[in-house]
Amino acid sequence: MVLPPRDFESRASTNSAIPAVLPLPCRECGRAPKGERVVRNYSRPRTYNRRVRLSDFDYDLPPELVAQHPATERTASRLLHVDSASGAIEDLSFPDIVSLLNAGDLLVVNDTRVIKARLHARKDSGGEAEILVERVLDSDRILAQVRSSKPLKAGRRIQVGSVEAEVIGRQGEFFELRFLGTDAFTTMERHGEVPLPPYIAHKPKPEDEARYQTVYARLPGAVAAPTAGMHFDEALLAKIRTQGVEVAPVTLHVGAGTFQPVRVDDLSTHVMHSEWYDVPEATVEAIARTTARRGRVIAVGTTALRALESAAAGGELRAGIGETRLFIVPGYRFRVVEGLVTNFHLPKSTLLMLVSAFAGIETIQRAYAHAVAKRYRFFSYGDAMLLEKAQ
Repeated sequence: MVLPPRDFESRASTNSAIPAVLPLPCRECGRAPKGERVVRNYSRPRTYNRRVRLSDFDYDLPPELVAQHPATERTASRLLHVDSASGAIEDLSFPDIVSLLNAGDLLVVNDTRVIKARLHARKDSGGEAEILVERVLDSDRILAQVRSSKPLKAGRRIQVGSVEAEVIGRQGEFFELRFLGTDAFTTMERHGEVPLPPYIAHKPKPEDEARYQTVYARLPGAVAAPTAGMHFDEALLAKIRTQGVEVAPVTLHVGAGTFQPVRVDDLSTHVMHSEWYDVPEATVEAIARTTARRGRVIAVGTTALRALESAAAGGELRAGIGETRLFIVPGYRFRVVEGLVTNFHLPKSTLLMLVSAFAGIETIQRAYAHAVAKRYRFFSYGDAMLLEKAQ
């Protein structure tokens, strides 16, 4: 691999496996709304094909193909259409996706909103600390990775801009912090910065606040963007709807663990990070309508796919709020999603394993080799693919 993935976790000596005892966040402040059904998915991560190894998901990527900035316009990216059934690969522009959708299809988007999750703090000793929020637990408490010269002990206080924060304790490799005198979202908005991925070299700029976000982002809580959705603008979505394609939301708050490299060759021992999701009843009903009219359910992004497949883990798609550690590798049987809009993913990543499970390992290997040869742009600010599910 030419470009080794850097990650906050490895430099901070942490992992992204969040204990399953955490409270479930709500749509606004960290708790499930009273009376709302909660679906907890705390099962251990599963793999479905013990014959695949980490080395099966490596590829060479010239560093200059890693997109450092977004395209001039959201829809100005390229689109690689991959038909898994025929093996055909087609080079298109992203607006051409309209011609690949049929009346009666359903696009499922992830409406999570990226928060300013990276904070710079100062300890009472004068030393510096860097905080990367993993999730908001309630109005004033967060769970975070903290990088400092020495681990912070419970009871210690640190200064984040004008706000004081107290270290409550640790949960595994994460720190629980409480902001004093203000709420978590206000503190992050005032003193935080956009948590750009580790492979983007520049510091966050004003354009990143707008472009490292989807146009339909609604519910704050993600520390990484659902990047497949960043190619859509309002005009393109309107054109898609005019064609008779429905658009329905789910929410999955993407955690920093999405950039966590897999460090074991035996994938059955890999522990997936936990992420909060919400599949609304209205979206389940939209999927039922789509299935009844023989339309396709197309997920915009791997996060939307994981939310839907997690909600169907019991065999039937059910609305509700839950946690997922779903680890998808080749051999997994998809229950809901038939098409996938996605970006190009890091070598040896769980996301590359997911798309390989969806379209087939050999199909993805050919598609990625084609994309490298044709100089597509890779990763968060890069180009997109539309994948059809392998039969």
